[in-house]
Amino acid sequence: MITQKDVLHVAKLARLSLTDDEAAQFTEQLGRVLGYMEQLNEVDTEGVEPMSHPIPVVNVMRDDEIVRDLDRQALMANAPVTEGAFFKVPKIGE
Repeated sequence: MITQKDVLHVAKLARLSLTDDEAAQFTEQLGRVLGYMEQLNEVDTEGVEPMSHPIPVVNVMRDDEIVRDLDRQALMANAPVTEGAFFKVPKIGE
């Protein structure tokens, strides 16, 4: 069972400030979630194969096709600063 102290500890780790009412509310809600997970642990899964997706998925990616050739000069025209064929950006490290 989850306690209010556990909820406050997790909130501290997540850098969340909770009121006493919120902590009590989340304690009750998380307790129900964990209770439901306990019910799921009681389900007999013997002989059930693990699955990576709930429905069969076959090649969900589209074909990789070139739709148009990009013009480098047109792309570089959008850059605030360029140096040759490259975008020039401010130095951020030593």
